Amino acid sequence: MSAVNAHRSVVKNADAQAKTMEKLSSGLKINRAADSPAQLQISENLRAQSAGLNQAIDNSEMAVSLMQTAEGALDEVSSALVQARQLAIHAGNEGANDPLMLEADQSEINNILEQINRIATSTQYGHNYLLDGSRAGNGVTTGDHLEFVDADTEAHSSGVGGYSVNISNAATRANHTGSVALSQGIIDAGEQITVSEGGRTVNFLTQKGKSVEQTLNDLSTAISDAGLSIDLIRPYPPVTGSDAPQAISFRHKEFGSDHTFQVASNTAGLVSDVSNTSVLVKNGTDVAGEINGEVSTGKGQILTGAEGAGTAAGIKVRFTGESLPPGGNAGTVTFSQNSLTFQIGANTDQHSEISLRSMKTNDLGRGQVNSSDFKSLSEISVLNADQAQDAIRVIDQAIEEVSTTRGKMGAFQKNNLESNLNYLRIAHENTISSESAIRDADMAEEMATFTRNQIMMEASTSMMAQANQNSMTVLKLIG
Repeated sequence: MSAVNAHRSVVKNADAQAKTMEKLSSGLKINRAADSPAQLQISENLRAQSAGLNQAIDNSEMAVSLMQTAEGALDEVSSALVQARQLAIHAGNEGANDPLMLEADQSEINNILEQINRIATSTQYGHNYLLDGSRAGNGVTTGDHLEFVDADTEAHSSGVGGYSVNISNAATRANHTGSVALSQGIIDAGEQITVSEGGRTVNFLTQKGKSVEQTLNDLSTAISDAGLSIDLIRPYPPVTGSDAPQAISFRHKEFGSDHTFQVASNTAGLVSDVSNTSVLVKNGTDVAGEINGEVSTGKGQILTGAEGAGTAAGIKVRFTGESLPPGGNAGTVTFSQNSLTFQIGANTDQHSEISLRSMKTNDLGRGQVNSSDFKSLSEISVLNADQAQDAIRVIDQAIEEVSTTRGKMGAFQKNNLESNLNYLRIAHENTISSESAIRDADMAEEMATFTRNQIMMEASTSMMAQANQNSMTVLKLIG
């Protein structure tokens, strides 16, 4: 029995020594589920999380590279627009230019516009085209006075029928009309009319002997030269005689509740209700309505699906009508969401999206009010001084749109990607550390255990030999 007992100890010590050698050779404390079932489950989850974090780091770095590619292209677009603006300013120098100079300016501007279109259609990362509008929310509208402007990543694609656009209030402009008509007598008396808007002021003094028509022409010129966004509204000249009294009517050029102006006159009722007292004209109103029956906010002529409102959140449409459409329904907008989506986390739904709008010339500078009726950057012309001034306005808006897009991209890269990269690297480091603490072997401890098991193995083997020797002694007694 002593030999059987010793044999059991030998087997036990051999198993312990084998396990210790396995841990030392693999470097792992847990080599199979039987070693520690609970810790195996935990460590396997940590391994999966660590691999996911490692891939998320690679994904985020690729996303940063993509954003830098797009931003580099936009830098060239900005430079091109600055050159176009410089040419438009040169074309506006009417006194020194001749037709050949203007044609040369227009030719170079046309070349710049082609360059911008080329950048917009050829900038790509892999097979993704970045600035042609294909990686943004795209919409098509039906209905008079309705056009698609933009959308953010929150909006959802619509069905074939699109989202209905209902208008409950058309945007208006601040306007004011005097109750007393401007007459020759008021002009000859030396009337002063004051108009203030956007920090600029015009103090206009009538000149004795000038007709009503001449005086109104001079007032309109003074307002324009001072840079006020105010139009002087009057009947078409053939309708009224040169000396016929006319009411003075002002109207702001921009729609919406953000815009107003002040007016005053010496004569009560000509412009201001009380002599020499300014009148703060009532602001215009913003468009109001719904997109897809959801809450929307209006600013000027732009109607935007409210954030968090639902499927149409972030979709922007412009309603240019100055009266309500029949039944309030302005038309529909059919929307397709094609924004870039980046998987920047180790788990499901940990992604970030950005919409890159089109940088083509027919999509830049839209909606800018101008007398030349340029609908976008692609239509600008500088063949005369008036067109050059309007071209500058459209180019300025295009520059602002490109700068806004670059700022949006920079904020996305900095706050969504690079900041996330810092977190991912820390999380990856700590996940590996946690998995290592659970699963990796403590080599010093295992070596000490191995030495102990080796001693026990030698001792148990020796004792087994001794037990066998005892049995031989008993046989000697029989002999």
